[in-house]
Amino acid sequence: MIHRLLLLLMLTLSFNQTHAAFNLKQFDNPEYAARYENLIYQMRCLVCQNQTIADSDADLAQDLRDEIFKMINSGKTDQQIIEFMVARYGEFVLYKPRVEKKTWLLWGGPMLLLFSGIIVLFRNAARRNKHVDMEIDQAALNKARLLLDEEDKP
Repeated sequence: MIHRLLLLLMLTLSFNQTHAAFNLKQFDNPEYAARYENLIYQMRCLVCQNQTIADSDADLAQDLRDEIFKMINSGKTDQQIIEFMVARYGEFVLYKPRVEKKTWLLWGGPMLLLFSGIIVLFRNAARRNKHVDMEIDQAALNKARLLLDEEDKP
């Protein structure tokens, strides 16, 4: 029984590897293959949005991989390919968008939110401390009044 389960598991794994190998692009030049690998991990799948086109099974991701394959084979540089993709799909196609004026909010937004949160936290803490101090002062004042009232009584 265990042998059959292991055999089934091995067949399943080999099928997945065969399926993945089917999508691999063949280059005559190993430098082109390395460039292709690098580029497909730099581009975001516009359908999945949280995966690179190398990791995505979406049809659009396959189309983008095919386009990059063709552009590399036609002699385009990596920079030309990236510029083409950005011109066609916008900065969002880059998995790690460039730091430019139009992407400052994207890069600085998390820090801005963090600092804003810290400021709000400190302001709320200061208000609470002030309120607690007032309550303590009020309680002490009431106690002092009671003591004074007791002293005034014969």
